[in-house]
Amino acid sequence: MTTFVTGTDALTRDALAVLQPGFAGTTAPDWVRRRLGEGLASVALFGRNVEDAAQVTALTAQLRAERDDLLVAIDEESGDVTRIEVRTGSSFPGNHALGAVDDTGLTRGVARELGRRLAGCGVNFDWAPSADVNVNPDNPVIGVRSFGADTDLVARHTAAYVEGLQSMGVAACTKHFPGHGDTSVDSHHAIPRIDVDTATLYERELPPFRAAIAAGTRALMSAHILVPALDPERPATLSHRILTEMVRGELGYEGLIVTDGMEMRAISGTYGLERGVVLAIAAGADAICVGGGLCDEGTVLSLRDALVTAVRSGELPEERLADAAARVRDLARWTAEAARDAEAAGASDPEIGLVAARRAVTVTRTAAPAPVTEPVYVATFDPVANIAVGDETPWGVGAELERLLPGTTTGSFTGTDAGSTALAAAGDRRIVAVVRDEHRHEWMRSALDMLLAARPDTIVVEMGVPQSPPRGALHLATYGAARVCGVAAAERIVAG
Repeated sequence: MTTFVTGTDALTRDALAVLQPGFAGTTAPDWVRRRLGEGLASVALFGRNVEDAAQVTALTAQLRAERDDLLVAIDEESGDVTRIEVRTGSSFPGNHALGAVDDTGLTRGVARELGRRLAGCGVNFDWAPSADVNVNPDNPVIGVRSFGADTDLVARHTAAYVEGLQSMGVAACTKHFPGHGDTSVDSHHAIPRIDVDTATLYERELPPFRAAIAAGTRALMSAHILVPALDPERPATLSHRILTEMVRGELGYEGLIVTDGMEMRAISGTYGLERGVVLAIAAGADAICVGGGLCDEGTVLSLRDALVTAVRSGELPEERLADAAARVRDLARWTAEAARDAEAAGASDPEIGLVAARRAVTVTRTAAPAPVTEPVYVATFDPVANIAVGDETPWGVGAELERLLPGTTTGSFTGTDAGSTALAAAGDRRIVAVVRDEHRHEWMRSALDMLLAARPDTIVVEMGVPQSPPRGALHLATYGAARVCGVAAAERIVAG
C-alpha cells in the first residue's frame, strides 16, 4: 500500500480526523503529538494510560497543548467497566445496579457526578451508556452493563444517564446500536447473530436508542452484530442499511456515529482491519474506535492510508469522508461550549455512588443466620472476565470485610475443584462465598453446592446478574462488581 506522508492536504487531514486511536503509556507519545498537528482530532484512553486522576489530568493537558479542540474519549461505563479507576474499582455502581433501584433521578445524579470527574481530568467524550436490553441471561458480554431486561426501564434510565453525563460537558455515546442484549457470542471473538423479526427489534431493542436521541445524546456507537432482519449480509458497523438508512433516515439522528473497537475479531477477523475501516465509513460511521489492542503509530498510518487510497480509487466518496470528519470536529466544538456552560454547575456529590450501591443491594434470608461478629473466610469464585471488563480491575468484598472484621482472610478459586479447595482453605471460619453470574458457570454452581452442603451458614454474595434463586442462610445481590458494590455488601453482612 502506498504511504502518504505529507500530512497536510485536506484529504489526509480528514482521514486522520475520523480515527480515535489509543496509545501506550501514561504520557503523550511524540508520534501522537505530531499527528495532532496533521489533523488527528481524537484520542482514546484505556486502562494502560491511567495511574490516577492527577496523572490523567496532566496527560490530557499535554495533549491539548498540541490541539486545544481535542476529543479525549474513554470507555468509562462505571460499574464493572472502568478505566479511570481501573486499579481500584469504580466509585460508581454500573447500569444493572441503577436499574435495580429504578430511580431515574439517582441515575441522572450518578452520571452527572461521573461526568464531573471525567471533565475534571480533561476527558470530554465517554463511550457510555449501554442501552442494550439484556434479554438473554447467558449474554457473555453485556450482563450487568445493561440497566436490565425490560425495554421501558432501559429506555428511561438511558435517557437519564445521557442527560446527567452531558450536563457536565462530557459527550455521551449510547451503545451498542441496534442492540447487543440478545446475543450469546462476544463480538470481541466472533460476529454475534440476532435472529429476531423486525417487529421484535423495533419494539424491544430500539426504544432505548430513541430515548437517548430524544435526550440529546451526542453520539451513538454501532455494534459488530449481524441482524438479518435489517441486513442479512453485513454487521451493523459495516451496514449502510443500518447506519445510514435507519439511523440517519428513520431515526433522524444527526450526531456522531462511532464504531465499536475495530480490532475486535467480529470485524478484523472477518474483513481485515483496514478493509473494515473503509467499509464502516462508507456505510455511514463517522469515527473509528481503535487502540484497545493495536495502539501504535503504524496502525494509525495504515488506517489513514487505507481511507485515502479508497477515496482516490473511487471506492469511498470524498464527500462521505469529509462529512464524517466534519461531524467529529462539530462534536469537539460542542464539548468546548458545553464545558463552559457546566462551569456554573452546583456542588459535587462525591458519595452518590456509594449511596446508589447501598440502595441496590438486595438481601434474602433463607434461614435465621447467626450475626457476623468474628473474622470470616472470603472465597471468591473468579470467572474469566470478558474483554470489555478486563481482568486487571479488583472486585469482590474481601478488602472491605478485612477492614470491618480484622483477621478476615480471602482466597480466589476457579475450576472443577474450586469448592473443595475453598472449603479446605476456610478451616473452621465462617465462609462468605462471592460469585459472579453463577448461572453461567457450571463449575461455580457445583462449588457453591459443595460449600452449602458442608457449611449451611455460608453467606452468598452474587455480584453479577442475579439469575439463580437465592441460596445460603444469607444471600446478597449487588447487581455489579464495582468497588462501591463490594463496600455496600460488606456493610450489610456485618450489619446482619
